[in-house]
Amino acid sequence: MTDFILVRHGETTWHDENRYAGRTDVPLTPRGAQQAAALGAWAARQRSRIDAVASSPLSRARLTAAPAAEALGLVPRIDERLLEVDFGRGEGLTRDEMRERFPEELAAFLRDPVAHHLPGGEDPRAAVARAGAALTDLAEEFPDGLVLVVAHSTLVRLLLCHQLGIPLADYRRVFPVLHNGALTELRLRDGQMSLLRLNAPTTHTHVSA
Repeated sequence: MTDFILVRHGETTWHDENRYAGRTDVPLTPRGAQQAAALGAWAARQRSRIDAVASSPLSRARLTAAPAAEALGLVPRIDERLLEVDFGRGEGLTRDEMRERFPEELAAFLRDPVAHHLPGGEDPRAAVARAGAALTDLAEEFPDGLVLVVAHSTLVRLLLCHQLGIPLADYRRVFPVLHNGALTELRLRDGQMSLLRLNAPTTHTHVSA
């Protein structure tokens, strides 16, 4: 049995304008830094030992993971497979700006973001394949462990759909919000993944039963 705590990085400077942040290395806001510190305090309180901390290489994820890793005495594992989905021509834009620049492609994306991902962007199925492989490798290394993974909103929501048998195209409907710095817990047991909690605050403890 392997448990995963999936965390979206702290708030960034593009948060208020709701700009699509894929591969751009957008910095954390002061609030984002506070969310990272709260994650570190949560990690320090855990009765069950966290065996590893994995992170996307983008600074917003690394800086969110750093306080937790430091509290646990662990070196973060930086994994390229945990990068956010590449949004192509949508990168850095708001929904309204996309509507002005490529309205037909945006409309198709909103109908089905898998069959019609943003122009020039990454196929969500490819993103799930790489991120899923990262989780598989961690589960094999820590078959009875607890692993903290700090990544990104769209990637984590797609990964949740994949792991729970939900169509990828439904990721926005089923998981409309993934809060910055909140805890989402998955449990892999006997080849089946279960969702233990979603968007839990860092005041909660790990589910050990």
